[in-house]
Amino acid sequence: YEHDVRERFERCLDLYLCPRVMKRRLNIDPESLVPSLPKAADLRPFPTSKCIEFNTPYDGDEAPMIRCLTVSPDGQFLASGASDGYVRLWEVQTGRLLRSWNISKLVSGDVDAGNEDEEDESPVKAVVCIEWNPNRSHHCLIAATGKCAVVIATGTGGPDDAELTDALLSAGTSCKGDGSNVKNVKASKAVTWKAFKSESIEMDGTSATTPISAFGGSCGPIVALHTNYDVASVKWHRKGDYFVTVSPKAGAAAVLIHQLNKATSQQPFSKAKGGDVQRACFHPTKPFLFVATKQHIRIYHLVKQAMVKRLLSGCRWITSIDIHPSGDHVIVGSLDRRMVWFDLDLSATPYKTLRYHEKGLRDVGFHPRYPLMASASDDGSVHVFHSTVYSDLMKNPLVVPVKILRGHSIVKKLGVISFAFHPNQPWLFSAGADGKIHLYQDI
Repeated sequence: YEHDVRERFERCLDLYLCPRVMKRRLNIDPESLVPSLPKAADLRPFPTSKCIEFNTPYDGDEAPMIRCLTVSPDGQFLASGASDGYVRLWEVQTGRLLRSWNISKLVSGDVDAGNEDEEDESPVKAVVCIEWNPNRSHHCLIAATGKCAVVIATGTGGPDDAELTDALLSAGTSCKGDGSNVKNVKASKAVTWKAFKSESIEMDGTSATTPISAFGGSCGPIVALHTNYDVASVKWHRKGDYFVTVSPKAGAAAVLIHQLNKATSQQPFSKAKGGDVQRACFHPTKPFLFVATKQHIRIYHLVKQAMVKRLLSGCRWITSIDIHPSGDHVIVGSLDRRMVWFDLDLSATPYKTLRYHEKGLRDVGFHPRYPLMASASDDGSVHVFHSTVYSDLMKNPLVVPVKILRGHSIVKKLGVISFAFHPNQPWLFSAGADGKIHLYQDI
């Protein structure tokens, strides 16, 4: 090949003249990439160890699942709802069972009296949601079982509170169940208020209507709100007069707002948007209503009667929602193991997504006083987080996982179903499918 030498020479020349690129090697310390979080010990107080166990009395082999918990605003009493249809009232300091009301039996007895033709016995309906009135002067709570929401007077009032509570409940005690008290036409088709007769309550137990407080006042179930579909959730407004109930299968009547003082109801929506409603709750300071469907959260302005915002969670099935006491942050728990944090001032998409649990989340919540939040899951654990929200808008919230609380056993693939923070102390009550209630304190 005659051009062999020339071609070789040109190739070598090309290689010689080609530009050299300097490749800098980066020496990065891997520790510097990890965000610097404070130590858990510096973020005390938070619940660390189990101190009291509340044992639920039961007949038969299996303990009833504790489906829901709520603590009184003064922190002295705890109420629990179980799968056997009982609402039980406990004393926090001693773990003593003070009162128990079989509201499932009361409600079914009420329904059977109206439909005497039906002979089949109605099965026991679990108490799926319970919440104590957040107003310290109103000593009552609301529980959801089957198609009913039941208002129960706790009988724990002081000298002035007992009268205030009786005045609040007086409109409910006079409801006859004929729908005359509900003026709203749409709501009157969806809900009926019916007061309980004193004989039916006393039949269930002699102490059921005896008030715990020495100052008297009414005690026991007062009035039942009968809806057309199963009630899944109940939430009070912070002032303790209005409350909202959610029946996921009821379509447009899924969300109903009730006023206890006047024993009346209203249906805020005329159409069902975005699928079945799972949860609803009020904003702590503004006239907003948060409505959570399976995948989205819609925020409505109750005065203007318009939608303010729609939050995109990215979750498949939302199970719980809670709003920070400041009102600017929302957390959502879902069955696909996520806890999603929204900053309402930032955007409609999540600010943070926390995946710490091995199974679906059943409950999430903020502490009303301390910078704490927690999530309960079917893996049998409760994860406690330190969550500081700064007043400076330029500073991001600080979220640090500080403790995993264990102690509940898994029954029928269900772990910790619900939890509640103590209103004044950094304590946490957890309710499990194993029928136990645990109190964790900061020791």
